[in-house]
Amino acid sequence: MIFRSAFASTLLAATVFAANAPLPVPPAPAIPDPRHLANGRIIPSEGYADQPYIVQTDDGAWLCVMTTGTGVEGAKGQHVVSLRSPNQGRTWEKPVDLEPAAGPEASYAVLLKVPGGRIYAFYNHNTDRVPEVKREDSGVYKRVDSLGHYVFKFSDDHGRTWSPRRYEVPVREFDLDRANIYGGQLRFFWNVGRPLLLPDAALLVLHKVGAMGAGFFAQSEGAFLRSENILTERDPEKITFATLPDGTVGLRTPGGGGRVAEEQSVVRLSDGSLYCVYRTVDGWPASTYSRDGGHTWEPAAYQAFTPGGPRLKHPRAANFVWRCANGQYLYWFHHHGGPFIAQKAADLSGKSGSPYDDRNPAWLVAGVERDGPTGKVIHWSQPEIALYDDDPFIRMSYPDLVEQDGKFSLTETQKNVGRVHDLPAALVDGLFNQFDARKIATANLALNLSGAALKTEVAMPKLPDFQARDSRRADHGTKDLRSGFSVDFWLDPDPLPAGTALLDTRTATGQGLLVSTAADGALRITLNDGREESSWASDPLVRPSPASPAPRHIVITVDGGPKIITFVVDGVLQDGGNMRQFGWGRFSPTLRSAHGAPQLRLAPAIRQIRLYTRALRTSEAVGNFRAGPGQP
Repeated sequence: MIFRSAFASTLLAATVFAANAPLPVPPAPAIPDPRHLANGRIIPSEGYADQPYIVQTDDGAWLCVMTTGTGVEGAKGQHVVSLRSPNQGRTWEKPVDLEPAAGPEASYAVLLKVPGGRIYAFYNHNTDRVPEVKREDSGVYKRVDSLGHYVFKFSDDHGRTWSPRRYEVPVREFDLDRANIYGGQLRFFWNVGRPLLLPDAALLVLHKVGAMGAGFFAQSEGAFLRSENILTERDPEKITFATLPDGTVGLRTPGGGGRVAEEQSVVRLSDGSLYCVYRTVDGWPASTYSRDGGHTWEPAAYQAFTPGGPRLKHPRAANFVWRCANGQYLYWFHHHGGPFIAQKAADLSGKSGSPYDDRNPAWLVAGVERDGPTGKVIHWSQPEIALYDDDPFIRMSYPDLVEQDGKFSLTETQKNVGRVHDLPAALVDGLFNQFDARKIATANLALNLSGAALKTEVAMPKLPDFQARDSRRADHGTKDLRSGFSVDFWLDPDPLPAGTALLDTRTATGQGLLVSTAADGALRITLNDGREESSWASDPLVRPSPASPAPRHIVITVDGGPKIITFVVDGVLQDGGNMRQFGWGRFSPTLRSAHGAPQLRLAPAIRQIRLYTRALRTSEAVGNFRAGPGQP
């Protein structure tokens, strides 16, 4: 386990504000990987920091709303503040309380900017000062931040001040409200979904809770509040809201799924359809489409790369979708899960972990619209790592996406610190263009052999070091180089015995790089620096068709930023399938290199090989596959 340095702790403490007095944001440490959380720009908070969501105001600022407090999540004094930044999160103006810390709990605000520039903030408010709530399985929770009244305030000066009065949003009762332990007299709910601005209305998202119990929210489903006049009505008392969907049942999991269906995220497609994705405890997120503005929704299905195709795996965590200016979509999730998450949800004792765990790293996919039988549907790309922290127990979540001047930034929170991160243009462009990528990556291509050049033994290029001694440090300790490499090869489709060496630079002492076959047709990469060894295996390589004579395309990437090994097989990033929770694996953060012998030994089953002295992005691996074998 890698713990935070003393410098990181000092940096975090320096960003906390007290009594509404802002402090300057200190510079981020220089880590040579823009995906690292520490490279983000910190958003000041009172200590607890949740849902740092942003809208761009008409005077050019970024307005951030945040749930904060001096305690932990759900503690007394939790309240909502807003902050303005005139320079895209590089500095922040004095925070403004929407609700005071001394008042009832106010939590989980989202922002809606309407034509004319007015900005609304919607949030939970424990107006009745309920001190505790009953659990369905006996006992009580003292945490009271997900109940009460759904309210809003508004700002007509770009977030500098807010209306002194709050206004309540009426929410229609559903079956699960009436069936809760209070018979609907007290309702449970919260919201993390960004409001959606439609051409003729606004759509707010609400996560109704039917029972508090194991996992805190033991039963939940999604609802929406549609306002037909909020875009133009200036009198807040005249704004109307209709609770959707029609009927008394909200968005739930697919048939046979669990009781948890929450944190809905919704976007509008080009044909006017609505697409919604949300978290479950089943190991996959759920999704559905509405073709009538949210009144009715198609039967929910688990989120898939293509309709009816392989599913996207995800734990119990926020997974959000955003429509971008180019008409495509970006989607945040965590790329692991499956039935293993459902097992953890069934046992919250800690013996088998928690379905809330493993929110590090965060992954992005891009989406494009295609025609479906009832309207437009979204097809998703293969994932890329967008953000990570060195500590695997750090959990980043509740992101927001800001697109401005052709650039993309993400906000996220670890609950005690929120940050703004600028996404590398190459990462985003690669995702958007992945659907048509058919070009061989050439940067840092150190070895490229095919045909007659393929021999049983060839000269091995020098791989980059992962770690080095830092002579600039007084103690001459470790310098993490954040480097990596990728091995790209076409493999004969005929099965080979387990333990067959395919690529081998090992010395007599075992130091070096080995790619070999493993059980059930999987492949394994082993890295040994003479001091320690790390390895990770692929999923079993199932042929597209048992009779297919085509070679398989394999890209193994050893990414020294997050210390993660991935396998991309025939253009698909592996996720573990139903056999394991993770298709990607971590290697030791103290592994120094994979240097071995000066020669690389190749098995006859290798048809073509490329070796890169950097970590390829998934999109590049997909492009290499689509370019086909035999390309120079």
